[in-house]
Amino acid sequence: MKEKIISIDQGTSSTRSVLYDKKGQYIDSVQQEFDQLFPSEGWVEHNPDQIWKTVIDTLSSLVQRNGLASEEIASIGITNQRETTIVWNKKTGKPIYNAIVWQDRRTASFCEELVSYEKEIQKKTGLTIDPYFSATKVNWILSNVDGAAELAQKGDLLFGTVDTFLIWKMTEGQQHLTDVTNASRTMLFNIVDQVWDEELLELFKIPRNMLPDVCDNVHNFGITNILGGDVSIGGVAGDQQAALIGQCCFSPGEIKSTYGTGCFMIVNTGNKALFSKNKLLTTIGYRLNGETSYALEGSIFVAGSAIQWLRDGLDFFENSSETEALAQKGSPESNVLVVPALTGLGAPYWDAEARGAIFGLTRDTGREDIIKATLESVAYQTKDLVEAMKKDKASLDKLMIDGGMVANNWFCQKLANTLRVDVSRPKIIETTSLGAAFLAGMNAGLFEDLKSLRKLKVIDRSFTPVEEVDSYLDWKEAVSKVLTNKLV
Repeated sequence: MKEKIISIDQGTSSTRSVLYDKKGQYIDSVQQEFDQLFPSEGWVEHNPDQIWKTVIDTLSSLVQRNGLASEEIASIGITNQRETTIVWNKKTGKPIYNAIVWQDRRTASFCEELVSYEKEIQKKTGLTIDPYFSATKVNWILSNVDGAAELAQKGDLLFGTVDTFLIWKMTEGQQHLTDVTNASRTMLFNIVDQVWDEELLELFKIPRNMLPDVCDNVHNFGITNILGGDVSIGGVAGDQQAALIGQCCFSPGEIKSTYGTGCFMIVNTGNKALFSKNKLLTTIGYRLNGETSYALEGSIFVAGSAIQWLRDGLDFFENSSETEALAQKGSPESNVLVVPALTGLGAPYWDAEARGAIFGLTRDTGREDIIKATLESVAYQTKDLVEAMKKDKASLDKLMIDGGMVANNWFCQKLANTLRVDVSRPKIIETTSLGAAFLAGMNAGLFEDLKSLRKLKVIDRSFTPVEEVDSYLDWKEAVSKVLTNKLV
């Protein structure tokens, strides 16, 4: 009877509950967007209670629509927006502040004060000092919410990335846990020794008792009766590592790039942590049965969210699916360049203060030209990551892509042309939820091992590069005009 898997894919702009069968085949999904809060320039927040409500609502709709009983669910997997930080009162269960989103830039000045610790922090965590990561966000909450520091010292507050908050809610406060991939994105976790680092906790003034216990990706994270009966939470991974697993990148050198709210390229480096000399991040790809596979990652803050901005902020179109046809109508003669630094720039620039810009506007520039240039900017940002990976001795023969943006064939072809490599899109482009389903299914015994998962992968289409006029160097020049740190 227990032959179905549910993935909770809690993303930056929406929550999806996805149903898979025992062979990892997609059956159905329910998606619900939630509010993006911008209380000040460079600040990005979510309401944790609203996030929780979207989880409840999408799960309820999925179960109802498919006539499911809890007895049919083998396991639940969770994948989530990483680095987003929630602090809540463990006695009341209430968050003491909104979730501070990974895109948030409010701690930029604090990060500048930490520059003397940069080598030490990279050596321990594999990360660069940036507001992106959780540590400075927790510090900000404890420093700026009335009474928070005192409550934390008394042991009354809990910290978690979104996965931890959901596990705690789903198990009615019984489990305060995270997985190793989410832990590796906090800037508090020593990825070599695989423990919360006491020196970093002291640096950021964060009490150890706030932090969750860290588990393998396949683990019994607790039992929930959210579906009306007992179901185990059997697999958890941060969204980009979940996509790495969903794309079956299990061998060193295999690379995937996910195009959701941001863009994240990860290459599997095996059991060796490869520390970048070119502003990439060293992170944990996954840990199974205590054995760790490391990864090298390039993080772009704005990809799909630039398309969302064109839709919601500028009213250029009603549905993101229209961008493919609109980009095709863009003038081949247009010299418009977009630098989508709407929340600063990530790898390889790491400029929290950079802001977005549009260059090359003329009297005959139309919305199609700006849409085309915005899509091109995501391809150019991807090339930035590829060039940095090459310098770090990570080769790229082909690229696996996924995420909502890759439904756009024009964009996929542009990506292949820009990178000059074959680009392959799987049949299931939402591989974050698939990766979480794989992990949960392994815990439930539906999938034997990683090797068995490769047999389940289906390629939808491959894109072969075509020679075209390349504006990448012009785009790099445009980027140089918005940088504030002038380090690149």
